[in-house]
Amino acid sequence: MLPTLVLVGRPNVGKSTLFNRLTQTRDALVHDQPGLTRDRHYGQGRIGGRPFLVVDTGGFEPVADRGILAEMARQTLQAVDEGDVVVFMVDARTGLTPQDKLIADKLRRAGRPVLLAVNKAEGMRREVVTAEFHELGLGDPVAISGAHGEGVRELVELALAPLPADTSAAEPAAEHPRIAVVGRPNVGKSTLVNTLVGETRVIAFDEPGTTRDAIDVEFRRGERHYTLVDTAGVRRKGRVTEAVEKFSVIKTLQAIEQANVVVLVLDARQEIADQDAHLGGFVLEAGRALVLAVNKWDGLDDYQRQRIKRELERRLGFLDFARVHFISALRGDGIGGVLKSVDEAYAAAMAKLPTPRLTRVLLDAVTQHQPPKSGPFRPKLKYAHQGGSNPPVIVVHGNHLEGVGADYRRYLENVFRTTFDLRGTPLRVDFKSGHNPFDARKPGNLTPRQQRTAERARQRQHKPAR
Repeated sequence: MLPTLVLVGRPNVGKSTLFNRLTQTRDALVHDQPGLTRDRHYGQGRIGGRPFLVVDTGGFEPVADRGILAEMARQTLQAVDEGDVVVFMVDARTGLTPQDKLIADKLRRAGRPVLLAVNKAEGMRREVVTAEFHELGLGDPVAISGAHGEGVRELVELALAPLPADTSAAEPAAEHPRIAVVGRPNVGKSTLVNTLVGETRVIAFDEPGTTRDAIDVEFRRGERHYTLVDTAGVRRKGRVTEAVEKFSVIKTLQAIEQANVVVLVLDARQEIADQDAHLGGFVLEAGRALVLAVNKWDGLDDYQRQRIKRELERRLGFLDFARVHFISALRGDGIGGVLKSVDEAYAAAMAKLPTPRLTRVLLDAVTQHQPPKSGPFRPKLKYAHQGGSNPPVIVVHGNHLEGVGADYRRYLENVFRTTFDLRGTPLRVDFKSGHNPFDARKPGNLTPRQQRTAERARQRQHKPAR
């Protein structure tokens, strides 16, 4: 097991900035607004060839007993229990605060090794900036700058020094589904993630906008390994005004593009909105496999259930390749079916389609229904092969294929989808016309020597007979 460093501190001391530097990513949102990070965020770093795990946590409010702050404190304490070393971060610019003292007392009781990091110390004398923090009784403070990298290597080496090195050979990570859980605010995405994982891994709170970042959650179900990505709710563009929310939306769209399968969560107690259709359209354009989960299905009467089913057909009919599940994330009803459909969609998205069988299916489809003529010629489809996965791309070769219309393309997509059982994933059929070997003999494409030969032939042809 890799050693785990947990970053703890009050809001806005630079924990997410240090997390991004240690992991050499931009996975954690960074902004001047305090309290931006709320859930535990895991990443992997490496110093001097030695790998380690690092956990970013939300601003720690140890005295909070209710509301979102209490949930954030609970997440932080859980991360401390899981960690090997706690890096307690304080702010050199603000100095020692009463809240720092409360956190230090809480960490001493937790019984974990604690290393005190005085952040934002760039341009300041170390012995001066760390002097007042000796009062916390947590050993010698280390002056660092998470934004500029000053003192960061020394901090990590001190944290890892007492821990045994992981000498086991790292096994290559096996391919497994990466699942982005997306939807509008307050539809139950975080509740669904927690129910699937079987623990309160991310904060689920009855308040829109609770989740602000894209949080990766690793878990296993039986022999299967999954990565769930809990994302921020996406509202209509006109309602997104704050800079933080704009970055959250960008992270959600990036999570869709990086996923293998997307679970689009809908609220059964609200109408299917334009934003739901827009999110579904983005998933389709990104070519990602899709599962629809209609949440809060419990407690609805027959009329309400029939209404939402009609709305699904009317507003999201273009996503008819995806399976639909009616669930209650809070009670766990229907959750097993969602994972089965995820496995099915992932298998379809990553399917390997043999060229001989693709070609046979193509020729049979053409025999059943030929493409209509386009001008003087009828498109001639000769053979097909797979051009990519996630989503599956089938490339059809032939002549005059630029004349194949959208209706015939959809016909071929349905034939391929049915034959190869590609349920849950978009399917793309591309056409590639063959090269005409006689194009080079057209007058406009002749070489200079050929042009001179042709000109002499024309002159002999028009020369008057004697």
